[in-house]
Amino acid sequence: MRAEGGLDKRKAYILATVVYEYIATAEPVGSNTLTQKYKMGVSSATIRNEMAELEAEGYLVQPHTSAGRVPSDAGYRTYVDELMQPEQLAVDDRRRIRDDLREASRELDEIIDQASRLLGRLSNNLAFVTKPQRDTQSFKHIQLIWLSPHTGVAIVVTSLGVAAQTLFELAHDVDADSLTRLSNALNARLTNRPLRQIAEGDVATTVSELGLNDDLATAVSSALRSARSGEAPGVVAAGTQNLLDQPEFHDLRKVRSILKMVEEQKTLYDLVADAMTSETPSVKIGAELGVDEMSDLSVVTVPYRFGEHAIGMLSILGPRRMPYARLLALASGTADTLSERLSDV
Repeated sequence: MRAEGGLDKRKAYILATVVYEYIATAEPVGSNTLTQKYKMGVSSATIRNEMAELEAEGYLVQPHTSAGRVPSDAGYRTYVDELMQPEQLAVDDRRRIRDDLREASRELDEIIDQASRLLGRLSNNLAFVTKPQRDTQSFKHIQLIWLSPHTGVAIVVTSLGVAAQTLFELAHDVDADSLTRLSNALNARLTNRPLRQIAEGDVATTVSELGLNDDLATAVSSALRSARSGEAPGVVAAGTQNLLDQPEFHDLRKVRSILKMVEEQKTLYDLVADAMTSETPSVKIGAELGVDEMSDLSVVTVPYRFGEHAIGMLSILGPRRMPYARLLALASGTADTLSERLSDV
């Protein structure tokens, strides 16, 4: 445990213990509980005073005047960032994740769906996975198909499957052999390059070297733009019913409003959209989610990869009183195995 941000070691230890106890019991924590269950080394009165100071500083909240205290958003944030001990994924969990993802077919959608169901089950919370972002995928090959002297179809295939199929029209005649030569030249030049790193100049240079008309460069560039653009990535969610088992959500009106938002893919995507460019796990707590109805929730997010590039996010949504260290370990372990599975297929 580290004491940072102005907390001395005693306050840091008391805060960490309150968070740990509240996560385990879902009951407000009092000084007597800490004295009886943990070797604090000081009197109950001293702990009570320290907890009062932690409350005054914004780390703890007292739900009722006669009750113990619970962590605030700031208390959870300090715990996650400074006090929490990282956990290693248990061998049995790692084996279960590996075996379950191996059972999925070689279809991308099935693998993503299996990962979300598995993580929801293991975490006992709601899990959701964003499907791979198009512009993070790598170019594998393009096929230019001749339909008539002025029309053709461009099919762009990425590292994770077909990304775009585009019909194009040309001002000048072109024959099938020219399209085949251009396809081969583009594939030789661009294969395995990330889509977002392919510039129109790469295409124009290839077309010029073959002595073909510029309108072909325009058609191919348009097809590549289509391959790396599109709507926000789809989201696959599982384990919504797990929220109903949490004591925080016995109020059915609160649950309904949360479930309604969970059903909207855009809401889930927006919760983690700003983490899409991150290379490391992230945690959002309570008000940090930016949605009033979700102020009692937290989300743990970990990127998964294809090759060297992060292509999507794997997340766990649950009450603020979630076992952050364990869920980070579960999400990271699942993301690692999902990345390996995608590379395998």
